[in-house]
Amino acid sequence: MPKTLADIKKSLDGHLGKRLHLKANGGRKKTIERSGTLSDTYRAVFVVELDQDENAFERVSYSYTDILTEAVEITILDDDQSEAFTVK
Repeated sequence: MPKTLADIKKSLDGHLGKRLHLKANGGRKKTIERSGTLSDTYRAVFVVELDQDENAFERVSYSYTDILTEAVEITILDDDQSEAFTVK
């Protein structure tokens, strides 16, 4: 598990363009699950292009702090849709 924001960004930079499954804390015991593609990483946030058939909007962004505080969990998927790498 990455310990700093720079480590998290570095690990996500290596997976740009790959499919992922995202679990986010929605508050009040709600968990939001989405699937999409990691499209961009910036200095403070990363952007996920969502699958259009499952979601009402095109993209979401989260900060690296969300991963560090475990509000967001990302699972990078292999080409055959099996789990390859998890960022918690």
